[in-house]
Amino acid sequence: MPLPQPVSRKPLHTRRVEYRGYEREDGLWDIEGEMIDTKPHAFEIEGERRWEPEEPIHHMHIRVTLDDRMVIREIAVAMDAFPHQPCPQAQAPMQRMVGETVGRGWRQTIERHLGGIQGCTHLRELLFNLATAAFQSRSASFAPPSDGQPPLHLGKCLAWDFNGPVVERVYPLFFRWQRPARAVPGAA
Repeated sequence: MPLPQPVSRKPLHTRRVEYRGYEREDGLWDIEGEMIDTKPHAFEIEGERRWEPEEPIHHMHIRVTLDDRMVIREIAVAMDAFPHQPCPQAQAPMQRMVGETVGRGWRQTIERHLGGIQGCTHLRELLFNLATAAFQSRSASFAPPSDGQPPLHLGKCLAWDFNGPVVERVYPLFFRWQRPARAVPGAA
């Protein structure tokens, strides 16, 4: 179903983001992200340069190689277009993510290693959503993890409510599941 008809308006900016997931011959997984920002009109950033209509302001790529435990083994980054001379310096800090696990606390992990002036806002944005693409790429089957814990996506959206019909049908083992209560220090 399409969106309702908008009022008259003019286009100002387009951001295209695409993710692709691959299973490699060596048993690892590659997840690639690409971001392209354009404007339909020419513009200039004072002291930088002028961009023509539809010329990319940002055109950035990232490839994250993961193992079966979702641990990052490698990261590759490319910046085909960027607005400011120092931008490419943000590529090297991306290597700080090697060894980290894509999963719970992912956004906090990114912020810890690349937050603020440690990295690039646009590369962080690509990483944030790359996790979803990684899980989608790896979900060839809906088999639950072997550790007895529910898959990470359960309880994270309306459709995957532990008390809902989708979990009851697809993951009956976790239907009405509740996270175990944490032990309180000093409680008897």
